[in-house]
Amino acid sequence: MPAKTNRPPRDAVRHPVFARCYARMSVISDQRAGTAAHRAELLAGLSGRVAEIGAGNGRNFAHYPDTVTEVVAVEPERTMRQLAAEEALGVKANIDVLPGTAEELPLADSSCDAAVTSLVLCSLPDVKRALREIARVLRPGGELRFYEHGVAEGRPGLAAVQRAVDATVWPRLFGGCHTSREPLADIEGAGFTELEFRRVRVPEGGPALPHAFHVLGRARRP
Repeated sequence: MPAKTNRPPRDAVRHPVFARCYARMSVISDQRAGTAAHRAELLAGLSGRVAEIGAGNGRNFAHYPDTVTEVVAVEPERTMRQLAAEEALGVKANIDVLPGTAEELPLADSSCDAAVTSLVLCSLPDVKRALREIARVLRPGGELRFYEHGVAEGRPGLAAVQRAVDATVWPRLFGGCHTSREPLADIEGAGFTELEFRRVRVPEGGPALPHAFHVLGRARRP
């Protein structure tokens, strides 16, 4: 029998260079590209216990309303998780930052009133499994809030560019991100209902770059 060790478990995701770059880029995007306003809209009206999936460096934390009693923020990447824990100390919301993956959430069945995904579905190895996990931890009728980027709807030429960069350099440069995924189809395919959303460009009126096309909305677990 092999000897036991006290080494911590290997992180499921390791992108330390990208994490440090993202930490800087996310602040700039919040300040100059309108992302902060989208985050506030994403979280407005939430209440009770909320699971945030792929919390990143915690840029959403300051936008949780007072009606939220607890946020369980799950982040698999160590550098991001450390930044999120630091961010949690400076906001009013009651936030616990935990290691874990979207495909295996460290939460009990039906234990959350709402779940939040924010710029995370693009980078998951198994989106379908992750959405099943989110449905599992939501109570019946619980709400999923999402702010994701994906395929350039109605722009076949640009969608082709997105698929090309996704098949080559983009995921390697940007922490596993894929620009041509279809979050709305994935959410509906996972059984969520009452889907409401609006499409936004980030930044609004900015260049049609592969990652500029976003959807912001909500859905419910039946």
